[in-house]
Amino acid sequence: MKPSSEPNLMRLYLRHCAVGFCLSAVFVTALLWFDIARIGTLVAGSDIGWLAVFLLWFFHGTVFGSVQFAVSIMLDTDDDDEPRGGMTIPVRAAAPSRIADRQI
Repeated sequence: MKPSSEPNLMRLYLRHCAVGFCLSAVFVTALLWFDIARIGTLVAGSDIGWLAVFLLWFFHGTVFGSVQFAVSIMLDTDDDDEPRGGMTIPVRAAAPSRIADRQI
């Protein structure tokens, strides 16, 4: 990969973090809407339920954003068609065995 064609990693990271936080908002909304494990009821009945919702959104956003970024980095492929490592030439090398010389 040539230095001029390298992706701007900070822009890539922030874009995938934004996607992760959007997915987190959808996830937390669904979690509260469908009242999974009665979390929606617990949050609605608490006076600091907003803090629980914020923490759920923030930490899930961190996880989802990190996963988005990791997958994008792992799936990144080089489009170079140039051979790497130069030209390979097979070389014959003698490798004598020490076991063959022993008497069993």
